Amino acid sequence: MRKGRFSEEQMVLMLREVEQTHVSSVAKKYSISEATLYAWRQRFGNMAADETRRLKSLEIENQRLKKLLVDRDLEIEVI
Repeated sequence: MRKGRFSEEQMVLMLREVEQTHVSSVAKKYSISEATLYAWRQRFGNMAADETRRLKSLEIENQRLKKLLVDRDLEIEVI
């Protein structure tokens, strides 16, 4: 997956900025499309910046656990 220009915390901060001004002005300021801001709003909703860090850590943990499960299933199949 391609790494974006903005961290998830920055995305949430931009969404908070949209709440005070117009979507078009924030999109122009950061050189992104309005559709991108709407997609971020759909993904992050009412999250705070610290909640996005927790979400990211949970996603990483979930990936690690899935990999462990696949490895375990492979070992069982070999036995």
